[in-house]
Amino acid sequence: METRALHPPAEVGADLDHVDTPALLLDLDAFERNLDRLHATLAGLPVRVRPHAKSHKCPEIALRQVARGAIGVCCQKVSEAEALVAGGIPDVTIVNEVVGAAKLARLAALAREARVGVAVDDFQNVNDVDTAAADARVILDVLVEVDVGLNRCGVEPGQAAAALACRVAEKSHLRFAGLQAYQGRAQHVRSYDDRRLAAAAAADKVQATLDHLSRAGLHAATVTGGGTGTYLFDARSSVYNEVQPGSYVFMDADYAQNLDQEGHVVRTFEQSLFVLTTVMSHPTRSRAVVDAGLKAHSVDSGMPLVAAVPGARHTRASDEHGVIELAGPGDLSLGQKIRLIPGHCDPTVNLHDWFVCFRGERVEAVWPITARGAFY
Repeated sequence: METRALHPPAEVGADLDHVDTPALLLDLDAFERNLDRLHATLAGLPVRVRPHAKSHKCPEIALRQVARGAIGVCCQKVSEAEALVAGGIPDVTIVNEVVGAAKLARLAALAREARVGVAVDDFQNVNDVDTAAADARVILDVLVEVDVGLNRCGVEPGQAAAALACRVAEKSHLRFAGLQAYQGRAQHVRSYDDRRLAAAAAADKVQATLDHLSRAGLHAATVTGGGTGTYLFDARSSVYNEVQPGSYVFMDADYAQNLDQEGHVVRTFEQSLFVLTTVMSHPTRSRAVVDAGLKAHSVDSGMPLVAAVPGARHTRASDEHGVIELAGPGDLSLGQKIRLIPGHCDPTVNLHDWFVCFRGERVEAVWPITARGAFY
């Protein structure tokens, strides 16, 4: 899979001042500390790490996660999985439902190249996945997705989930691999205690499902879930044995609102991802306009934050413009380059073709975002 842009916005060895904008910056020092801190916080806990690649869509990052102990990655779409496998990742789970003959054929074909798993929440879909696997002469790992409070995909916990698992176990080209039990809403609950209680409620639903599986004679070898906001709660629950944090490698303005036990902002992981932008207009003393707009960063979780410019606020965005309100004159100048902290890292990454990776003030690497636009 090839990236769309012919030329990256920077060359290796260049100063950051020479990076063209808008560009997606990755602070390698902070990024690497985030990789290490995840495993340090999980030391001694009986859980595997399967980071979610939808956050970065980049084989270079996935390979570094695996090198630090991750057992593989998870994805949302078949095309994401194809890009990661092509980039050298040998173990990918699509923690989402795959529906339609064409997608299922691609899914099954991918299982000839790597270990591939997929989530299901419907009896007919189980039949269809089995048919595709039989046609490709492969065995697919299948996780039953349980709705543990997200109210999106997933079968009801308990008996309903166990019944679907029994159907999977009956199929000749499917292997019942366990449960997908992700509570997405809990990731951004601000209060520590409220976030902990939301994770505990999800774990209770998983445990009820495990009890029904046991009575049906089935064992869930994998119970997976847990994002950046709840992964430690899930890892300590004695229910989950695999966690799927994704945003931890980057962080964003939304996660920066989560609080710890003392009521302070959670500082486990550092901000490593930025959108570099240039002041393209400065029409008044209190207003500057930058060249990064809606096509350079996502605002679904709010406007980006302005890094290292005290009092500056990013107040609105259009396709190619971002408006910054200034506390006083002289805070910014025409042509100045500044860094924005994305409101939501995942969809921001999907708008770019390259990570411009820097250390200090110099570009060290440029990594293609191979699965950019891979949502099919």
